[in-house]
Amino acid sequence: MAAVVRQWENVRPDLDTGPMEVIGRVNRCAALLQQAEDAPLRRAGLTRPEFDVLGTLRRTGHELTPSDIARETFSSGAAVTKRLKQLTERGLVERRGDTRDRRVAHVRLTDAGQDLVDAVLPDQLAYETGVLSGIDRESQRELAGLLGELLGQLEGRLRLPRA
Repeated sequence: MAAVVRQWENVRPDLDTGPMEVIGRVNRCAALLQQAEDAPLRRAGLTRPEFDVLGTLRRTGHELTPSDIARETFSSGAAVTKRLKQLTERGLVERRGDTRDRRVAHVRLTDAGQDLVDAVLPDQLAYETGVLSGIDRESQRELAGLLGELLGQLEGRLRLPRA
């Protein structure tokens, strides 16, 4: 990233490339993390978005509608519908209709889904700890805070619910 910034500074010295350093690094980190594909999740046969659905149901501790899950996971309704279909076929979630409104579904973890989340979460956290192991805890907290500020600004501009 530093080389890219230097190149831009050479051809456009009149521009402040500081924002490019931040956004470019955030994007590059996201791309590298996605390439790694979360090894513990992969071993469990899950994608990150599938685990996000299961984790959302586990951490909230109650049934949610697909709309609730979409909002919690920052996903589209169509993406959540697809994930729920796959997770239902695997026996990890169950859907039941609403007694008052047939258009509404309620989703909950099955025992197998809860067991899978509980088994994978410690390994996933250990993996993520390893990814961050080159950064001391205080710097991790500072980075999390700064990224939280950036996220809050972006969500505010896009009028998204805050994480």
